[in-house]
Amino acid sequence: MDMKKKLFIGGEWVEGSSYKDLLSPYDREVVAQIPSATEKETEQAVVSAFKARKELGKLPAHQRAEILDNVSRLLEERREEAARLISQEAAKPIQTARTEVARSIMTYKFASEEARRIKNEMINMDAAPGGEGRIAYAVREPAGVVAAITPFNFPMNLVAHKLGPAIAAGNPVILKPASQTPLSAYFIAEIFEKAGLPKGALNVITGKGSVVGEKLVTDDRISVITFTGSPEVGIALRNKAGLKKMTLELGSNSAVIIDEGVNVEEIADRLVLGSFAYQGQVCISLQRIFVHESLKQEVIDAMKKRTDRLIFGHPLDEATDISALISEDDCSRVLSWIDEAKDRGAEVVCGGTREGNGVLPTILADVPTDSSVSCEEVFGPVVHINSFSDWDQAIIEVNSSDYGLQAGVFTNDMKKAFQAAEDLEVGGVLINDIPTFRVDHMPYGGVKKSGFGREGIKYAIEEMTELKLVSFKK
Repeated sequence: MDMKKKLFIGGEWVEGSSYKDLLSPYDREVVAQIPSATEKETEQAVVSAFKARKELGKLPAHQRAEILDNVSRLLEERREEAARLISQEAAKPIQTARTEVARSIMTYKFASEEARRIKNEMINMDAAPGGEGRIAYAVREPAGVVAAITPFNFPMNLVAHKLGPAIAAGNPVILKPASQTPLSAYFIAEIFEKAGLPKGALNVITGKGSVVGEKLVTDDRISVITFTGSPEVGIALRNKAGLKKMTLELGSNSAVIIDEGVNVEEIADRLVLGSFAYQGQVCISLQRIFVHESLKQEVIDAMKKRTDRLIFGHPLDEATDISALISEDDCSRVLSWIDEAKDRGAEVVCGGTREGNGVLPTILADVPTDSSVSCEEVFGPVVHINSFSDWDQAIIEVNSSDYGLQAGVFTNDMKKAFQAAEDLEVGGVLINDIPTFRVDHMPYGGVKKSGFGREGIKYAIEEMTELKLVSFKK
């Protein structure tokens, strides 16, 4: 791997004026040197994307589809290299990184398919008095330059969820990846370059949010902002963005309700996966479990047994289940939140301690629901188990959150399942599954502090296009 990366602007690889060392979250070794874009280079990226918008917008749908199909195929050919990159820069266990690459390949395939079927529609004008003698149709046109600001936790697939629909719809993109995970973004830029994307249609720039992000959000030549990250940053961006179209994916503290009569042994593996996959650094990580009091101890025992078997280690080790958290600060924060819950009477079932640059998978029981590990987004390997006696109360507990991304419900009672589907204040309800489930073509997004707008290629294309009416009078 070339240790020194370059900015990707206007189809060219451009030397940065200054560089920063990228350190492995696991052992703090230098992985690469990353350029920091100044305002000048950010301006070049904006100019280049703005210039490319006409050419890309006029590119026939089948050609845009073919480029995205090429991306999917080229990524398939280099899938192991891609997985190792993710693993190195994000401390994602290699098995989990391979799953992310497989999903990214599928996301670009979906984008290729959706490019061919962007929906235009006929309007029956004579449905209204005065509309007689007119033929009209509505077409979806590219909205313009898209600024994509992506997080560290899925550095390849969450990038795909922004680049895929943007290119499918004919919009040029400026991508600002998270500062800890730029390698995946530069890797995908190489692939787009080989796939035949017109110069300037994709620009990748790394640097400080206060320099790069600030310019992208305030520049009038940018039409769409798509951001995944923290609510604080998302809200600040929205307040500066003016009339730009925005999609904000801002996190969660996802919950699951487990009804009486559910077979705990059948669901325990899913619960542990949802709680601790990628160290809990997943927007829809399972953080809150509300279980009927008759099953509480059984759920605790079943989850503890499986959690105790998880192996902490180097992300590139095939046996590793759990590795380092993304930063030293996150380790300290997660441990302080666990201590706060403990001080307020929560029981530590397992974990709660530090290992290297990580926190061991932690199960807490009987957590006060106004403590940080319950009402904030932990973004670490922590889950709590609380009991309920009344179904309606469990739904109230889940809804008491400031967030509303996804929720899971395990029940054998259809009436309760439909009630939960109707009453839960979230963007997605998963019946008989954990909230940590996502496939890449489903509508995905939240309510409340979890943001607004939807991802999932077809739905993201709607967010990145403008509807134009054309009417002919006979």
